[in-house]
Amino acid sequence: MIAHPRPRLLAAGALSLVAVLALSACSGSTVEPDASATPVDGGTLVYASGDAEPDCLDPHVGGNYPQALLATQVLEQLVSRDAEGTIVPWLAEGWELAEDGLSMDVTLKPGVSFTDGTPLDAEAVARNIAHLQDPDTGSSTGYLALERVERVEAVSDTVARFVLSEPDSALLESLAQPWLAIQSPAGLDRGTDENCLAPIGTGPFIIDDWVKQDHISLVRNDDYASAPADADHDGPAHLEGIIWRFLPDATTRYAALEAGDVDVIDNAQPDAVARAESDGGISDIDAPRPGSVNRLELNSGQAPFDDERVRQAFLAAVDVNPGIESLFAGTAARSYSPLSSAETAAYSDEAPFAVDVERAAELLDEAGWDEVGSDGVRSRDGQRLTLRLPVSTNQSIPAEVSLFEQIQAQAAEVGFEVTIDQLDLSSWYAALGANEYELVSAPYTKLGPDVLRILYHSDGIVPAPSGYFANHAQIDDPELDDVLDRASRSQDADERSELYTAAQRTILEGSYILPLYDQQNHFLVSDDVAGVRATDTVSTVWLGDAWLVG
Repeated sequence: MIAHPRPRLLAAGALSLVAVLALSACSGSTVEPDASATPVDGGTLVYASGDAEPDCLDPHVGGNYPQALLATQVLEQLVSRDAEGTIVPWLAEGWELAEDGLSMDVTLKPGVSFTDGTPLDAEAVARNIAHLQDPDTGSSTGYLALERVERVEAVSDTVARFVLSEPDSALLESLAQPWLAIQSPAGLDRGTDENCLAPIGTGPFIIDDWVKQDHISLVRNDDYASAPADADHDGPAHLEGIIWRFLPDATTRYAALEAGDVDVIDNAQPDAVARAESDGGISDIDAPRPGSVNRLELNSGQAPFDDERVRQAFLAAVDVNPGIESLFAGTAARSYSPLSSAETAAYSDEAPFAVDVERAAELLDEAGWDEVGSDGVRSRDGQRLTLRLPVSTNQSIPAEVSLFEQIQAQAAEVGFEVTIDQLDLSSWYAALGANEYELVSAPYTKLGPDVLRILYHSDGIVPAPSGYFANHAQIDDPELDDVLDRASRSQDADERSELYTAAQRTILEGSYILPLYDQQNHFLVSDDVAGVRATDTVSTVWLGDAWLVG
């Protein structure tokens, strides 16, 4: 999930409504212990992250994936989602939607308290939603997920009523995300600066210390008793604590895992995944993120991609399949859908991405880009056919950058000049905010197909109070808006499926995106650890059930 402006630590013609692509290196979403083994209490697990260190640990502020990874250990949501895709209880034990779809009563588990002793009640839920919706909080992910929530009322201590401006079929999916986790109101009242250092939740671990640019120490919540319905056990974590290290270099991170200096790593690179599978002693949790796929979005809001023929020409000029096969070592499969294969509503169509270099040249001629310079770059009326592709060094792995370079070379064959500019995260956000791009890779993680509304509704061209805007393809299509709005309001599963299929068809056939592959999420786990799993919400790692084997 990205969030502006806070750093983020994204046969031809065959059509299908399926979960589109299973990764060839899939090895499950849980590291299972031996069936006869008994969990061991005690010990400290060392986790090494390759993501950029967050500048704030409160996932309400901004709302990015590194925040979600850590928040999953400390904070909890009202609901979760199980492996079958069913929304299940977490801090809420039940919910009831009004017949008109304009309110939902959420009943909380009784007797739950935050780790500062503050009770979890309906007022606390109302305070959290207000915090997410307050422009001063700077929420992007949570703010966008709650667009249809007008307010939350405390009906009683244990019943919180969500009052909606219009029906929202994705509300429970949104509430299952860690960016909408419930925090202690007393903690929020400390102010953003203090709460960013150590948000207070109800989770299995508590933030004890943060040594910037090095590690965060977590200690066990000995009073923990609010596990989600899909957890392996209900009580306190087996682990006494977690050391959460930041090791941005992939080689160093994997070497530390091999040496036994760390127990779990994220952002595992394709070569490391392949090596782990062949060498043994390390297990791979392959958990592609829900929401959007990794893709290149074509900025249709300005020249040259405001002309559909130029968009079609670019897509016809590039063949990403060989690059994905060679650069990702079998750990990623090509996508032809806007949605991740983790979403059952994903719709796939290969036809718009058939490679035809001659047709690409013809389309550019038709669009008036028919002057070819000595360097092979086309121009029209003295303007070069240049496509700016800003790349965030914090979000792109080496294999992905190499793939972009291959795309750059292929596009040059028909006269496109693709300039790749590798930027730090703040500069990358600034380039997008200033509309200084024609191509961009900006993966977005959200549970459920409603991510399409956030990414492609024309409302997404207008920045949220935080400064974030999600519609980087800048699609402004009233008919698509209508389809996405109707899907968001509908409570009928079949109707939603049909509408989301129609929306994806419009996006694909309009040549607005170049789908690449699922957002890669590989956790490598030492065989000295058991019970580690990726959640079935947004595929963050859950350590509440983990234990050290030896």
